[in-house]
Amino acid sequence: MDGIRWYVVQTYSGFENSVKLNLERRIESMQMENLIFQVMIPEELKIEKKADGTTKEKMVKIFPGYVFLEMDVTDDSWFVVRNTPGVTGFLGSSGGGTKPVPLPPEEINPILKKCGLMEAPKLDVEIGEKVRVTTGPFRDQIGAVDSIDNDKLEVTVLVDMFGRQTPVELGFEDIEKV
Repeated sequence: MDGIRWYVVQTYSGFENSVKLNLERRIESMQMENLIFQVMIPEELKIEKKADGTTKEKMVKIFPGYVFLEMDVTDDSWFVVRNTPGVTGFLGSSGGGTKPVPLPPEEINPILKKCGLMEAPKLDVEIGEKVRVTTGPFRDQIGAVDSIDNDKLEVTVLVDMFGRQTPVELGFEDIEKV
């Protein structure tokens, strides 16, 4: 029992939407709302440029052939998902009755942020400002912000190492304003 975590279900490519619909119907009909909470197909908006110069917006699946589930894995919830039409198995389960492996937070959080299901941390520093590193081998060192990447939620901080300014890439949550 891992508690409520995110899992990945494999499907036939192109059948993600029908699997999602089937899962949602089965969750409701088998009263699994207290064990299976969200069914998600990660998508992002792509802008395609046509030959005639016009542009077209299109939603594209980030992981074709996969559906993400937020659930508490019990024998019952596992059985409901495994036996849903179109589901070929859990990612991280070798079959033969083994329980699936949940996605670690460092893998699922960027996906949730990209899909708008999780609030991205706000950064209240600007380039050139002094910050303190709060985690890792450079913990408690103070450096200047060199660059900010809002897409990756990372900053590059110049810390003093052996008398030289050394760039270190850190997540937004790994620094604090001095």
